[in-house]
Amino acid sequence: MKFADLLEIIGEESVFSSSLLLAGRRDSNDVRRQLSRWVKDGKLVQLRRSFYMLPDLYRKKAAHPFLLATRMKAASYVSLQSALAYYGLIPEYVPVVTSVTTGRPETLNTPVGTFAFGHIKGGFFSGYSSLSLPNGQSAFVALPEKALLDLIYLTPDGDNPDYLRGLRLQNLDRLDMVRLKTFAKGRAKLERAAEQIAGLFNEEEHVEL
Repeated sequence: MKFADLLEIIGEESVFSSSLLLAGRRDSNDVRRQLSRWVKDGKLVQLRRSFYMLPDLYRKKAAHPFLLATRMKAASYVSLQSALAYYGLIPEYVPVVTSVTTGRPETLNTPVGTFAFGHIKGGFFSGYSSLSLPNGQSAFVALPEKALLDLIYLTPDGDNPDYLRGLRLQNLDRLDMVRLKTFAKGRAKLERAAEQIAGLFNEEEHVEL
C-alpha cells in the first residue's frame, strides 16, 4: 500500500484504527509493517496500539482532544475534570483529558497528550450525549451534572463537604438540580453529594442577590 492510498482511505478522519486497512485481501502483517514504517518516517502518529492519526503536515483538520479520547477507548465518554472545565464549572485548566469507561482504567501517554480513563460500573454508564465540536467533529461527553457525579463517584470521600468546597465550583446556575438528583438517585454517596451541591447552589444564588 502506498501512503497516497492510505490518505484516500481515511479521507478526513482525524484518527483511525488499523482495522480500517485490513478489510479485503490485504495481508495483515504487511499492513502492520507499513504502518510501523510510516510512524518511524513521521508520516503517522501512533496514539496507542492499532490507533493512529496523521501529523499536521498531512491532516486536513485539527483533531479535537475529546474526539481522540472517545475514539481510542471503546465504551467511554469524556467526563470528570475535563468536562467540568469545558462547561466552566471549575476554574482550573485541565492538561489531561479525563474520561470514564466500563473497561479497565488506564492512562495513555501519547505524542499529542495524556488521556486518563476511570472505571465505572455499567449501570452508571449514562448521562452523556454526542457533543458537536469544531471542524464538524463530535465526541461523547458527559452532561454537566453527570460529569460532577462521575468525579464524586470515583473519588474516595467525594461526598465530603470539604472536598466539594475544594473543587471551587462556579457557575452553578448551569447545573440542572433536578437532573443532578435524578442521576444520583439510588446511590447514597451521590445523594448526599447532590444535597451538598444544592446547598452550594443556594449559597451562590444568595450571594448574587
